[in-house]
Amino acid sequence: MNPASYIAIAVAAILFVAAVVFFVRATKARANADQARALADLEARKVLETAKLQAEAEVRRAQSTAQKAELDAKEHLLKAREAVDEEVARRRNELVDLEKRLLTKEESLDRKIGTAEKREQDAENRSKNLDKREKHVDEIEAEAQKEAESLVVAQRAKLEQIAGLTTEQAKKDLIRDLENEARLEATGLIRRIEEDAVDNAQMKAKRLLAMTTQRMASDYVAETTVTVLDLPSDEMKGRIIGREGRNIRAVEAATGVDIIIDDTPEAVLLSSFDPIRREVARRALERLIQDGRIHPARIEEVVEKVRAELWEDLKKTGEAAAYEFGIADLHPELVKLLGRLKYRTSYGQSVLQHSKEVAWAACHMASELKVDVAVAKRAGILHDIGKAIDREQEGTHLELGRQLLKKYGESEAVIHGMECHHGDYEPRTIEAVLVNAADAISAARPGARREIIETYVKRLEKLEQMTQGMKGVEKTFAIQAGRELRVIVDAKQVNDADCFWMSKDLAKRIQSELQYPGQIRITVIRETRAVEYAK
Repeated sequence: MNPASYIAIAVAAILFVAAVVFFVRATKARANADQARALADLEARKVLETAKLQAEAEVRRAQSTAQKAELDAKEHLLKAREAVDEEVARRRNELVDLEKRLLTKEESLDRKIGTAEKREQDAENRSKNLDKREKHVDEIEAEAQKEAESLVVAQRAKLEQIAGLTTEQAKKDLIRDLENEARLEATGLIRRIEEDAVDNAQMKAKRLLAMTTQRMASDYVAETTVTVLDLPSDEMKGRIIGREGRNIRAVEAATGVDIIIDDTPEAVLLSSFDPIRREVARRALERLIQDGRIHPARIEEVVEKVRAELWEDLKKTGEAAAYEFGIADLHPELVKLLGRLKYRTSYGQSVLQHSKEVAWAACHMASELKVDVAVAKRAGILHDIGKAIDREQEGTHLELGRQLLKKYGESEAVIHGMECHHGDYEPRTIEAVLVNAADAISAARPGARREIIETYVKRLEKLEQMTQGMKGVEKTFAIQAGRELRVIVDAKQVNDADCFWMSKDLAKRIQSELQYPGQIRITVIRETRAVEYAK
């Protein structure tokens, strides 16, 4: 056999073996598929049976729930019927009880009506009997009256015959004697009452004034027109003066205060008769020293800010004073003016402190006398309110105060109490008398007032008022204790020639109208500023 035959036989054998293997595998695969199909059918039947059992269980559960719900509904219906039956029975019983009470009331009313009718009949019978008796009594009284009149006429005739006087003459003599006797007794009684009243009034007034004065424990007044400003070092004096004195001149021009720089270590004196100006200057310098920037433009800016802040502080001071006395309905403008009195002095006495003293004294005395405490207190705190603007407007502080109180809605009782505190008007109320007395107590208290400072301040005020009515005058400051008058004018309205003649006119006017020691220097300041911005 050649090799090709062997190869053919080998190939045939391989093909045969492959066919046998394929047949065997196909047979196994068919058997496995049949087995898997049988298992799948078995699983499907199990799932169907399980689902059927679950469905039957759900049906049974639903039937049970429905039966339970039906039973609950029947039970609720039964309970509702029972409740309705009980309510019907209760209402029926109430109606029965109501009918019984109505019957009882009807029977009671019938009995009362019968009793009332019986009483009415008795009353009619009694009324008839009383009418009969009244007629009988009237007849008896008429007879008695006739007898009495006849007896009086007979007795009077006998008396006239005995006395030799007629009835009218006897009446006149008797009345005259009684009048004289009564007049003598009344005169003595009135004299005793007046003497007792005067003695008691003096004793009570002394006791009341003593109690009021004891309750007032205010500080004594210290006269001052100078404020001391402490400096961190003496080097600060040079910065306050500035180059060629520009800074100190700017401060004096902006505030109207005379700045005194001497050898006193670490201190500068601020001199002015106006406490508000001194306070503005003090606060402005303190702020400039803290800030470190001291030059004319900055000085003017700080002075304006400090002045605005000071007015706000004065408003708070007025609010505090009103709150101290429990006055809550005071007009805001009156509150501001009340605060301004803190820096207003009268004979060296702070007007705000004086107003507080007057209010407390009037309040205490009104409380003791059982009169209107609120009116006395209000009139006391506002009695000098006109002094807050008397340096700005013409008129006495009484006239200005009356105008302010009327303008801001104060009552007539408060206005009357205010205007009577100096005795210029006749007091019509007790509160007005108390305010007058309280003002006298506060002013007469030892150490309360000094005349020297008031005279000095009035002289400087009159000096500053010399420029009123002059064209172009913006500000006027009396400094150097009245030895210099500085007048700041508007550069747009006044030229240099006008400044010269204004100083001459002021000098002549001061010489003719004022009395003063030494000389007064008049300085008219006109400043022109040109401001432009480079963009």
